[in-house]
Amino acid sequence: MNLANIDLNLLVAFDVLLREKNVSRAAAQLNMTQPAMSSNLKRLRQLLNDPVLVRTSEGMQPTEKARKLAPKLRKILLDLTDALQKVDSFNPTASHRLFRIMASDYAASALLPSLLHRLNEQAPGITLDIMTPSDVDFVDVENGKIDMAINHFEKLPQSFHQKVLWQDSFSCITHSDNHLANPLTLKNYLQAQHVWVSKTGFGVGVGMNPKDVQKLGWVDEALAKIGKKRNIKLFTRNYQVAMQLAHDDHLLATLPSKATTIHTSQASYRVQPPPFAIPDIELKMIWSPLIHHEPSHIWLRQQVIEAARLV
Repeated sequence: MNLANIDLNLLVAFDVLLREKNVSRAAAQLNMTQPAMSSNLKRLRQLLNDPVLVRTSEGMQPTEKARKLAPKLRKILLDLTDALQKVDSFNPTASHRLFRIMASDYAASALLPSLLHRLNEQAPGITLDIMTPSDVDFVDVENGKIDMAINHFEKLPQSFHQKVLWQDSFSCITHSDNHLANPLTLKNYLQAQHVWVSKTGFGVGVGMNPKDVQKLGWVDEALAKIGKKRNIKLFTRNYQVAMQLAHDDHLLATLPSKATTIHTSQASYRVQPPPFAIPDIELKMIWSPLIHHEPSHIWLRQQVIEAARLV
């Protein structure tokens, strides 16, 4: 067997699978999807020419070959982790490192104040470079060109690690003098003029068409399910611009609730729930398996997770 052809991440997957004896739990341990872990198990079976785990009346159990390999590989992984950590330890208080993060302006405006507060206290020398979804693509994440991406993602490559930072509902925001928002009934909602805002995933955006409901996203898909359609006056990809236009021009913006928090205390804004059901969305943090075990990245991911809990 040629060691150059072995993906070390498979050995990590093998170790966790043998300890958990369950694909779903192993996937959760490594912050990856269940299909991605199933793919790892398939590759392990091909690599070792062995089933590795077999289904029995007592659940999934390791084969004889897997049982013999488990303690040897576990020792190798522990020795490797120990060796790399000694060489590549990370001291946040002394670091002047630059981290590149892709984040939509919804994610950035809601999360960055809390994250920066933590970094100023624990790692004042660290700098963040916040990039937009149009600046990067999945290949940049996979190659470690950016440290992480934070956004709502419809689809993700199975190889990526991921962590849900929060679930968010939707809110409607407009000027407090907008008579159609007091009260915000479904009838008034449909009579109002709307500013559309959305930017998910990666890549350069494309032009929007009000007639193409399938591409308009969460709000319009929810309206379509009850046989309704809103009057979209303006399209934008920037949440802050959407809120400002909704305020200044008495338009109505329907967007994730956490994006509206900076305006909830301002008397000239009115923020309230939409008059129809819209499914919640998930904000996820994703990163490359190439940097999954790197100490500085482990530290940064933990800071983001802790900051998200305060939003």
